[in-house]
Amino acid sequence: MFRDLAALCRSLESTAKRKEKTAFISEFLRKLEPEEVAPAILLIIGAVFPEFDPRSLDVGWKTVRKVLAGGGQTTLFMQGLTIKHVHKTLADIAERTGSGSRKVKEQLLEGLFTSADQKEKDILIRIIFGEMRIGVSEGVMLDAIAEASETPLDSVRRALMMTGDIGKVAEVALTQGLDGLQELKATLFVPLKPMLANMAEDAEEAILEHGGETAFEYKYDGARIQIHRRDGEVRVFSRRLSDVTASIPDIVKLVQDRIPGGDMVLEGEVVATGMNGKPLPFQDLMRRFTRVKDVEETARKIPLRLYLFDILYLGERLLIDGPYSRRWETLTGFVPGELLVDRIVTSNPKEAESFFEKAIEEGHEGLMAKRLDSTYSPGSRGKAWYKIKPAETLDVVVAAADWGSGRRRGWLSNYHLAVRNGEEYLVIGKTFKGLTDAEFDWMTEKLKSLNESETRYTVHVRPELVVEVAFNEVQRSPQYRSGFALRFARVTRIREDKGPEEADTLERVRELYERQFRYKARMEL
Repeated sequence: MFRDLAALCRSLESTAKRKEKTAFISEFLRKLEPEEVAPAILLIIGAVFPEFDPRSLDVGWKTVRKVLAGGGQTTLFMQGLTIKHVHKTLADIAERTGSGSRKVKEQLLEGLFTSADQKEKDILIRIIFGEMRIGVSEGVMLDAIAEASETPLDSVRRALMMTGDIGKVAEVALTQGLDGLQELKATLFVPLKPMLANMAEDAEEAILEHGGETAFEYKYDGARIQIHRRDGEVRVFSRRLSDVTASIPDIVKLVQDRIPGGDMVLEGEVVATGMNGKPLPFQDLMRRFTRVKDVEETARKIPLRLYLFDILYLGERLLIDGPYSRRWETLTGFVPGELLVDRIVTSNPKEAESFFEKAIEEGHEGLMAKRLDSTYSPGSRGKAWYKIKPAETLDVVVAAADWGSGRRRGWLSNYHLAVRNGEEYLVIGKTFKGLTDAEFDWMTEKLKSLNESETRYTVHVRPELVVEVAFNEVQRSPQYRSGFALRFARVTRIREDKGPEEADTLERVRELYERQFRYKARMEL
């Protein structure tokens, strides 16, 4: 029953201990009927569909509030909600489009809420808006699936990497065990989860970690893509497994025209370029990448360049278990050189540093370092791949903080970062990254002492506490009155030695924004 799932979610919310969360979910999964497993897994993580599925509920808070205000008729002998019914109804809501769909969505929602008690309603609302806030990461869920099915965690993780569908993986694990998991294979037009990288301080660290020699590739300031081709048809997927084929027809045509061969899966980066051939900022690229209307006109204004760096599938062979060096040889065997990433293999840190400086001067983010004998591990982050990037820093004032969820529950841990502008402080972004548990504790107590006003989720504080933040880029943003936002901000130091009057200014942020265009192109408006 759905009430059992709601009770599980409340139990998960009550603990920050990973092992307890794993045990709660594992015990719950063992009690489910086979057909309940996949929908239950998705609902617990606050989803209705797998990552790669583009469908969405398209339901706003205004609609939910209207349904809740309407009340609805209940019956004395009304049956409780089931997991399958909740999932099927939400999927039905997502399918409703076009004229009259809004009314139908409201009716379907009303049916759910009328049959739900208050605790079930709370969980339904969280699922609808994708904000479960119960601290169940993908890793925790994989641990629970492995424990419940008594199958090796590595096999569960690999099955997810192959399929991208955690609900399907759980169902197979619990009903067919290890044999069933091993039967799950990569399928063309179903994107594999991308392999991830850790950060390295510099090239020397990467060389040492990789046994004295490694491959360095330009890290482009673009969007990572996965290109699938089957029977001549090309489809392109984003880093988050979304199908973006329709938004980048020029890349599709390039692959069809320039890359020979049959079925394959390639990985690469697309970069937006300005009139001088230099890369445009990431923000301008996103204007292309998310475009669904006037695509051809936007493609003319914002041309893309493709840089390929890996091949995962060729013919009928999955290549991810082979070493990176062999995959590179395969890739270079049939892809034109101008479509490949800039790359060197070296054991010399000075040569790598020169290559790094060249990448920065050409407007790129830095370097990737890839261990030559590393296999491709979809979805995992280890020491086989490293990112090496310069990081700017700013001293900013904490203007407010949100209460954390999941593992950060009980801490003020999402900080609103502000810079000085005359007598006021203007927010330029938020972050919860960079601090230890002890520092979260300290920050929480400090910010509570600076409390000026608060809502259910946010505490607004006197602008006194200064922190140093690192970030990757300054972007234009209408979201904040400052007009700017920091990309990938993370706290590097708590600056008790500085007062708010020593924080950086909005003018400094403008300077950093403009300085980016020394090496990047500027979008012509």
